[in-house]
Amino acid sequence: MGLSEVSTILWQERHLLEQLVFKLEEQQLLLAAGRTRWLALAADELDAVMGDLRAVELLRAIEVDATALALGIDAGPSLAELAAAAPDPWDELLVQHRDALLLLADEVRDRSTLNCELLGRGEAAVRELLLTTGTRDDDEPVAGLLLDQAL
Repeated sequence: MGLSEVSTILWQERHLLEQLVFKLEEQQLLLAAGRTRWLALAADELDAVMGDLRAVELLRAIEVDATALALGIDAGPSLAELAAAAPDPWDELLVQHRDALLLLADEVRDRSTLNCELLGRGEAAVRELLLTTGTRDDDEPVAGLLLDQAL
């Protein structure tokens, strides 16, 4: 246990966040190209990366708490607080990890936001298409039936 283990876990977390950005970009490309056939597979891949990320974050929390106590600070410190308490060269390395994680988190947020917008536009286009398809013989709107089944 210690700073070396924390750093190793942070590298793993950074790698998983890179994978998450990649998977979100794949999803974005599929949405932009209208390739809905692969969206379920892309969502499954995103879920798998998110599961791995949650597991690594739990490991990080456990290791950071143990390391914080060894450094004489309270459990549950931020990376900035841990870096402030860490000796050279760990202090600078933890700051670098923190900066990289913040950049990756921004990328994930930006890609997720864009993908949600693309999904919303796609849903609106499908609604519009279904609403223009007319009615059945019994005057029940076909669009309502199809939309209820699709959603």
